[in-house]
Amino acid sequence: MVEIIVNESVKESLIAFGAIQFGEFTLASGAKSTYYINIKDAATQPGLLTAIGSAIADLGPYDCIAGVAVGAVPIAVAASLASGIPYAIIRKGEKGYGVGGTIIGDVKGKHVLLVEDVTTSGGSVMYGITALREAGAVVDTVVTVVDREQGASERLTEAGITLVPLVRVSDLLPQ
Repeated sequence: MVEIIVNESVKESLIAFGAIQFGEFTLASGAKSTYYINIKDAATQPGLLTAIGSAIADLGPYDCIAGVAVGAVPIAVAASLASGIPYAIIRKGEKGYGVGGTIIGDVKGKHVLLVEDVTTSGGSVMYGITALREAGAVVDTVVTVVDREQGASERLTEAGITLVPLVRVSDLLPQ
């Protein structure tokens, strides 16, 4: 089991760039929530991407870093730039024209680190893991910027995957 150490730089950047919003929200999982972790908007800021990329670069070694479009792509790019490791993009669906395929980038036979912006139930990352494995990649670890602590870790553990959150929602929300 990986020891979880909160990345203070990422935590401070998430707060500074307004990634935590309060109100009434419906999550991708369909669950309702009184808060939303909006990393997609916050990740348009170079300061946050630099903090995230640096934190992930320290977790290697991997042959490739991959993210599911759209939210995880800037994270994969930031980690790639910080580490010098190539990245790949996992499309939400197979492209039916051009060269086709679900994966952009070379993952076959490579040890791939899957990155995600926010994990809740783990559904998006399970899609990414399946797509990468079908393309011939070896995947055993997922890094998420924020884990909402609502089942993703347990779901991934059952699938033989380690979830490494840079920050947990309990580290961000006022107690």
